[in-house]
Order: sequence, then C-alpha cells, then structure tokens
Amino acid sequence: MSREQFVGTWKLVSCIWTDTAGRLSYPYGHDPQGYLIYTSDGFMAVNFMSANRRRFVSDDPLGGSIEERRAGKKTYQSYCGTFEVGGDCVIHHVEVSLFPNWVGSKQERFYRFSGNQLTLSTRPLLLRGAEHRAELVWERVVHHAPNKSNAGGTHGQETVSSDHP
Repeated sequence: MSREQFVGTWKLVSCIWTDTAGRLSYPYGHDPQGYLIYTSDGFMAVNFMSANRRRFVSDDPLGGSIEERRAGKKTYQSYCGTFEVGGDCVIHHVEVSLFPNWVGSKQERFYRFSGNQLTLSTRPLLLRGAEHRAELVWERVVHHAPNKSNAGGTHGQETVSSDHP
C-alpha cells in the first residue's frame, strides 16, 4: 500500500471502543468531531473530541477548575508526528501528544479503505482501566477554494460520502 492513498484531510465519522467481552462504547459520544491529516512529505496530525463539550467558566485557556480541566482532557484527543505505511498498518511516530506517555512512541493502526472512507483500528489498548480495541472511521474531505464573491468568508469543504458518484 502506498502512503499516497492516506495523503489528505479526513473528517471523523465514528469512534467505537470494543472491550474483551465484545461490548461497545462511544467514549466521545455518538457524534464525535475531528480531523486526521496526512501530508505528502510524511507528517500526520489528529485531533478529535466529543461534540458539545462544556465550556470553561473562564476564557483563560490555561485556567479552569480541576473539574473543568479533567472533563476537557477526557473529551479530547490529539497527537502528531510522522507516519509510514508497513504491511497492514499505518504507523504514527508520535512527537507531540496530549497524552504525554505517547511522545516518542509508535502508534500502529490497522487500516482499511472503502470508497472515500478510511477505518483505523488498534491492537488491544488500556483505555479507562480496561482492555479495548478502538475503531475510528474517517471520511475524506474535499476542499473547495473560496470564490472571489466570498472573500473573507469561510473556506468551503465537504466530505465525500461513500455513495457519492
């Protein structure tokens, strides 16, 4: 598999954890939000979160109560670094991470492409104190450059659903 198939921006569709008994859970809710980006020069970044996260009382990004910071951490995931494709896995070489224990690690993800979707799944991981496998489904984003009549507006983007012609 060529790493070129990964290159681009992907929008999170779902994040499901399965425990050793086969029970499913949705740690970021049923409507998680996020992006995964792979670049042609071998870098990657992933950021995702629960939808409708509770705002902090203060607008200080380094502030917040212990409870606010705890909830913020539990509802958000982020890391970046470089990537390579090897066999049936894409390997993320983590350089920066919200979870400090991943810095310097290799995060292997099994991958599967289906239409405009990319499914990444893990080997068993310790998640919230129990062993789980995580499966995240991503959909390729098609970016549209803004037209001149929309100067200063938002950049257009859409995901391409797998039933799109």
